[in-house]
Amino acid sequence: MKKLMLGNAAFARGLYEAGCRVVSSYPGTPSTEITEEAAKYDEIYAEWAPNEKVAMETALGASIAGARSFCGMKHVGLNVAADPLYTASYTGVNGGMVIAVADDQGMHSSQNEQDSRHHAIASKVPMLEPSDSGECLEFVKLAFELSEEYDTPFIVRMSTRVAHSQSIVELSERDERALKPYEKNPQKYVMMPAFAKGRHVVVEERTRKLIGYAESSPLNRTEISDTAEFGVITNGAAYQYVKEALGSRASVLKLGMVNPMPVKLIQDFAAKYDRIIVIEELDGIIEEHCRNIGVTNVEGKNIFGYIGEINQAIIAEKLLGKKNDFTALDENIPVRPPVMCAGCPHRGLFYCLKKLGVTVSGDIGCYTLGAAAPLNAVDTTICMGASISGLHGFNKVLGSESEHRTVAVIGDSTFMHSGMTGLVNIAYNNSNSTVIILDNSITGMTGHQQNPTTGKNLKGDPAAAVNLEELCRAIGIKRVRVTDPYHLAETEAVIKEELAADEASVIISRRPCALLKYVKHNPPLAVSQDKCVGCKACMKLGCPAISIRDRKAVIDHTQCVGCGICQEQCRFGAIN
Repeated sequence: MKKLMLGNAAFARGLYEAGCRVVSSYPGTPSTEITEEAAKYDEIYAEWAPNEKVAMETALGASIAGARSFCGMKHVGLNVAADPLYTASYTGVNGGMVIAVADDQGMHSSQNEQDSRHHAIASKVPMLEPSDSGECLEFVKLAFELSEEYDTPFIVRMSTRVAHSQSIVELSERDERALKPYEKNPQKYVMMPAFAKGRHVVVEERTRKLIGYAESSPLNRTEISDTAEFGVITNGAAYQYVKEALGSRASVLKLGMVNPMPVKLIQDFAAKYDRIIVIEELDGIIEEHCRNIGVTNVEGKNIFGYIGEINQAIIAEKLLGKKNDFTALDENIPVRPPVMCAGCPHRGLFYCLKKLGVTVSGDIGCYTLGAAAPLNAVDTTICMGASISGLHGFNKVLGSESEHRTVAVIGDSTFMHSGMTGLVNIAYNNSNSTVIILDNSITGMTGHQQNPTTGKNLKGDPAAAVNLEELCRAIGIKRVRVTDPYHLAETEAVIKEELAADEASVIISRRPCALLKYVKHNPPLAVSQDKCVGCKACMKLGCPAISIRDRKAVIDHTQCVGCGICQEQCRFGAIN
């Protein structure tokens, strides 16, 4: 049966059809839907792990037990999981193990552009890269087969465009696999130096064999055109752009296996043409490999650069000198930057921090939007958990000069992911720092996934819920306060008190995400035009439901959730 599917949904279908039994992941756009879709198959045990390192270790443990397993993450998540990844390359597997890493070329929802092929090369773990949904399904199934054949985890590299685009997929039945027997083998699985030295030899021999496989694998194929003016080597989503932009004017070598790459296949293809152009997104990894194996008539990054996505129009313009004609609108359409939703519980907190002139060490999540105008309340955002560790370092340098005017902000899910250890560091090393946990009862930015604080697991079943107050006290924080960010006066007072204290403290800003289905909202508010003086104090909140019309504030009742912080802000009683 054929079906139109998202790349991520097709990937999950591949897990199902391959007989995968265990899935453990941490949500991260653009990879999240793989695990959400996998959880819909009753034959697969699926879970959200606290972070990517735990997820990969869980999947590896399941593999050693004899099951086919999977873990998924976005590109920056692979940094978190790098520790087990590099050693899993040495231990190898028992049941097949597949890892999805979704790169975000163009930084649609990420803090950097990272090419995960570097991790595959450095860890010496083979990597496949599909170009459409159909290949997502087929590559996953093949990755499990190859994982068991070559005794190694396999990485499948996704991208935003492949993950979130749709194409035709051929569906098959599930291949239910019996567990492979587990046999005690310390030389294989106990990576102390004496055993690891022997396993390194195995890894190098495996890589040699995989290069041989890459030479004749159907994953790597040539598409020769009799009218070709040059040859193109490409991979992933870029292959689709090449085919659409160049048609028969180029012969194509499509690499579905991007680590390790073939040698003779590339050399033979390059020998057919005077000019070879490598079209790949982000870093010039294929291009560098070509030069390393003696292919000198190659170019690519000198044409397309290292930044952002490639598309059909860019390829056509750069290689054919052809510009597409577009119909432009005469109207000047204003930009629409991302903002916190109407009724977002983070808004009141950030307003108070901005009002108090507090320096804010930020983190990854919806609250990163606190950096946008008009709040402009976030000073730094680095990576998951860095807000707390960064605050500690900042305060250790500046001392009391900053301790009473600087805070870290971090979400409940991010705190469980990698914030806890930073808070341990603050308690252990006697840091007079104030940490604010923005507890909105969900993992918000990636689309409302459960986390260890919510009391539900991936499937929505009841689960143990971490009590943040008790956890912080157990870590060693004596001052733990809870405030409702919808109450500005209360929130401001709590922030002032904790900043004034001469010891570490945690403030939990608790209010569920306004978009959660079970949250019941108050009726929308309205502005009395007679009382409104047009002072624009309500506009300082940055709420998308509030605008100015004819010099008076107006509230869009279709967006307003009646949170009341604008009402508290209005000194003239115009909002009711």
